[in-house]
Amino acid sequence: MSSLAATKANLIKAKKNLELTREGYELLEEKRRILLNELAGLANLVAKAEEDVEQAIAKAYAVVDQAMMEMGREKLEELSFAVGIKPELSFSSRQVVGVTLPAVHLEMVDHPPYFSPHQVSLYVDEAILRFKELLKLLAGLAEKKIALVRLALEARRTIHKVRAIEKVHLPALEKTIKFISERLDEENREAFSNQKWLKEKKFL
Repeated sequence: MSSLAATKANLIKAKKNLELTREGYELLEEKRRILLNELAGLANLVAKAEEDVEQAIAKAYAVVDQAMMEMGREKLEELSFAVGIKPELSFSSRQVVGVTLPAVHLEMVDHPPYFSPHQVSLYVDEAILRFKELLKLLAGLAEKKIALVRLALEARRTIHKVRAIEKVHLPALEKTIKFISERLDEENREAFSNQKWLKEKKFL
């Protein structure tokens, strides 16, 4: 039974609350659909990005192995200290239905050549290029994975809100409106009955 008094004012208030709650439910349901669609698309992008990173790692280390076979580990390690590549990260963001998603930007600051090409395997230059590309792929993967986690968390919160409104708040308001309406109808019937009785008794 509702704790609200069965008055017309409370009935109007309950109906208004029901209308607003239904509007909120529709907005949240739309948000839920958008989030799930974004998640589905992003999950595919993350899977592709992970595959690209794995392939890039394999290819980069394969080139390193080739360079090592031609020059030896010691010489290759010496050359590695001469390579001065400085990755610089910057970040921005975008909004998707109220969720802040990151945008990761990677810039490579370097000033080649790092060493004399004399007696240096061409595989060394190729390895440098492949690892620079790998860093860019890793930055892109990080961006997508962070976005995926944030969207998943927001989707979970939104689904909980949708279910709470659907299973708790809407039924409670509908029950309150039904209770007040029935009580008011009952009071009206009693008032009409009393009025009729009074007329019959010639009190009115």
